[in-house]
Amino acid sequence: METNDEKKKILVVDDSEVQLSIVEGFLNKKYETIIARSGVEALALISKGHIPDMILLDILMPEMDGWETFNKIRGISLLRDVPIAFFTSLEGENEKLYAYTIGAADMITKPCEEEELINRIQGILEKHSA
Repeated sequence: METNDEKKKILVVDDSEVQLSIVEGFLNKKYETIIARSGVEALALISKGHIPDMILLDILMPEMDGWETFNKIRGISLLRDVPIAFFTSLEGENEKLYAYTIGAADMITKPCEEEELINRIQGILEKHSA
Protein backbone atom coordinates (compact mmCIF):
# COMPACT_ATOMS: atom_id res chain seq x y z
CA MET A 1 0.00 0.00 0.00
CA GLU A 2 1.22 3.50 -0.86
CA THR A 3 2.06 5.93 1.87
CA ASN A 4 1.44 9.65 1.48
CA ASP A 5 5.14 10.11 0.71
CA GLU A 6 4.78 7.87 -2.36
CA LYS A 7 1.65 9.48 -3.80
CA LYS A 8 2.05 11.18 -7.16
CA LYS A 9 1.17 14.88 -7.21
CA ILE A 10 -1.55 16.03 -9.59
CA LEU A 11 -2.02 19.76 -10.19
CA VAL A 12 -5.68 20.38 -11.02
CA VAL A 13 -6.38 23.73 -12.69
CA ASP A 14 -10.03 24.75 -13.06
CA ASP A 15 -12.03 27.92 -12.39
CA SER A 16 -15.09 25.93 -11.26
CA GLU A 17 -15.23 25.28 -7.51
CA VAL A 18 -17.71 22.45 -8.16
CA GLN A 19 -15.35 20.72 -10.61
CA LEU A 20 -12.38 21.19 -8.28
CA SER A 21 -14.31 19.67 -5.40
CA ILE A 22 -15.47 16.68 -7.46
CA VAL A 23 -12.05 16.00 -8.99
CA GLU A 24 -10.25 16.43 -5.67
CA GLY A 25 -12.68 13.93 -4.11
CA PHE A 26 -11.96 11.45 -6.91
CA LEU A 27 -8.18 11.83 -6.79
CA ASN A 28 -7.44 12.20 -3.07
CA LYS A 29 -7.77 8.46 -2.49
CA LYS A 30 -4.85 7.71 -4.78
CA TYR A 31 -2.99 10.96 -5.45
CA GLU A 32 -1.90 14.13 -3.70
CA THR A 33 -3.84 16.96 -5.31
CA ILE A 34 -2.69 20.53 -5.69
CA ILE A 35 -5.54 22.90 -6.55
CA ALA A 36 -5.32 26.06 -8.67
CA ARG A 37 -8.36 28.15 -9.59
CA SER A 38 -6.72 29.76 -12.63
CA GLY A 39 -3.74 29.51 -14.93
CA VAL A 40 -2.17 32.45 -13.12
CA GLU A 41 -2.57 30.67 -9.76
CA ALA A 42 -1.11 27.47 -11.24
CA LEU A 43 1.98 29.31 -12.45
CA ALA A 44 2.35 31.01 -9.05
CA LEU A 45 2.20 27.64 -7.26
CA ILE A 46 4.78 26.20 -9.65
CA SER A 47 7.08 29.19 -9.10
CA LYS A 48 6.85 28.54 -5.34
CA GLY A 49 8.18 25.01 -5.84
CA HIS A 50 4.99 22.97 -6.15
CA ILE A 51 6.19 20.66 -8.91
CA PRO A 52 3.53 18.12 -9.95
CA ASP A 53 3.95 14.71 -11.54
CA MET A 54 1.03 15.55 -13.84
CA ILE A 55 -1.27 18.48 -14.62
CA LEU A 56 -5.01 18.28 -15.27
CA LEU A 57 -5.91 21.53 -17.03
CA ASP A 58 -9.25 23.09 -17.91
CA ILE A 59 -9.37 25.06 -21.16
CA LEU A 60 -12.24 27.52 -20.67
CA MET A 61 -11.03 29.83 -17.90
CA PRO A 62 -11.11 33.62 -17.56
CA GLU A 63 -7.95 35.72 -17.49
CA MET A 64 -5.69 33.02 -18.95
CA ASP A 65 -7.25 30.08 -20.77
CA GLY A 66 -5.90 26.54 -20.76
CA TRP A 67 -4.13 26.90 -24.11
CA GLU A 68 -2.11 29.88 -22.87
CA THR A 69 -1.49 28.22 -19.51
CA PHE A 70 -0.24 25.10 -21.31
CA ASN A 71 2.21 27.15 -23.38
CA LYS A 72 3.53 29.03 -20.35
CA ILE A 73 4.02 25.78 -18.41
CA ARG A 74 5.82 24.22 -21.39
CA GLY A 75 8.15 27.22 -21.34
CA ILE A 76 9.39 26.24 -17.87
CA SER A 77 12.33 23.87 -18.44
CA LEU A 78 11.73 21.98 -15.19
CA LEU A 79 8.22 21.06 -16.38
CA ARG A 80 8.87 20.20 -20.02
CA ASP A 81 8.42 16.48 -19.38
CA VAL A 82 5.48 16.74 -16.97
CA PRO A 83 2.42 15.33 -18.75
CA ILE A 84 -0.47 17.76 -19.15
CA ALA A 85 -3.97 16.47 -19.87
CA PHE A 86 -6.74 18.85 -20.78
CA PHE A 87 -9.91 18.29 -18.73
CA THR A 88 -12.64 20.23 -20.47
CA SER A 89 -16.24 20.42 -21.59
CA LEU A 90 -15.04 21.13 -25.15
CA GLU A 91 -15.70 18.13 -27.36
CA GLY A 92 -14.86 19.41 -30.84
CA GLU A 93 -12.50 17.52 -33.10
CA ASN A 94 -10.54 20.72 -33.81
CA GLU A 95 -9.83 21.20 -30.11
CA LYS A 96 -8.79 17.55 -29.70
CA LEU A 97 -6.53 17.70 -32.75
CA TYR A 98 -4.94 20.93 -31.53
CA ALA A 99 -4.43 19.51 -28.02
CA TYR A 100 -2.57 16.47 -29.35
CA THR A 101 -0.65 18.57 -31.89
CA ILE A 102 0.79 20.80 -29.15
CA GLY A 103 1.76 17.79 -27.05
CA ALA A 104 -1.05 17.20 -24.58
CA ALA A 105 -0.95 13.78 -22.93
CA ASP A 106 -4.74 13.41 -23.22
CA MET A 107 -7.98 15.31 -23.64
CA ILE A 108 -10.56 14.16 -21.12
CA THR A 109 -14.12 15.38 -21.53
CA LYS A 110 -16.02 16.45 -18.44
CA PRO A 111 -18.17 15.48 -16.76
CA CYS A 112 -16.28 12.25 -16.26
CA GLU A 113 -16.88 9.24 -14.05
CA GLU A 114 -14.40 8.65 -11.23
CA GLU A 115 -13.17 5.30 -12.55
CA GLU A 116 -12.52 6.67 -16.05
CA LEU A 117 -10.63 9.69 -14.71
CA ILE A 118 -8.46 7.57 -12.39
CA ASN A 119 -7.73 5.06 -15.18
CA ARG A 120 -6.80 7.78 -17.70
CA ILE A 121 -4.51 9.52 -15.18
CA GLN A 122 -2.91 6.21 -14.19
CA GLY A 123 -2.29 5.40 -17.85
CA ILE A 124 -0.68 8.79 -18.48
CA LEU A 125 1.57 8.48 -15.41
CA GLU A 126 2.61 4.92 -16.32
CA LYS A 127 3.40 5.94 -19.90
CA HIS A 128 5.51 8.89 -18.76
CA SER A 129 7.43 6.94 -16.13
CA ALA A 130 8.36 4.15 -18.54
